[in-house]
Amino acid sequence: MQSNVPDFETLLRETTKSAVHLEMRDAYGVGDESSGFARWLRTGERDNNPNSDYWRDWVEMIRATVDRGVVIRRARIVSEPVTDYIRYEHGGTNVNLASGELVRWLPRRLASDIALPGNDFWVFDGKLVQFNYFTGAGDWAQPPKELRTEPQVVRLCATAFEAVWDRAIPHEKFSV
Repeated sequence: MQSNVPDFETLLRETTKSAVHLEMRDAYGVGDESSGFARWLRTGERDNNPNSDYWRDWVEMIRATVDRGVVIRRARIVSEPVTDYIRYEHGGTNVNLASGELVRWLPRRLASDIALPGNDFWVFDGKLVQFNYFTGAGDWAQPPKELRTEPQVVRLCATAFEAVWDRAIPHEKFSV
């Protein structure tokens, strides 16, 4: 268990084969998304420009990682009908795809028999898990992240992700 977590860019830079991300919340309330989400709620408009100030750093980081041959997959477990936040997130997923991520969605009712960890996570190269911790309102908790390398923890997360991925619906076929 490690509480001193390197930044995400460092973790990706050290990844050589795969990075998988499982999101399981129906709403997030992290500060850097709040103004964009509020605007979307008011106007229905979402920043979908991969070159915008909001997206640029993420897109460049993901593209550079994918260009090195790393496969990045993201799966989201969602309740139906989906929340406003999930509709907002779905509306911006084309930028994730344009950067090189593969994205799938799994309705929560189809995940009932999958053993899932209690928190969202990333698995890097099947060796390292980064858990993301959130408050009940969806903002980053303190501490916000933790790294784990114990084989049983990595195996639980990797197995959970693959089970979700196998059942999940590709973004292009999932409507909200």
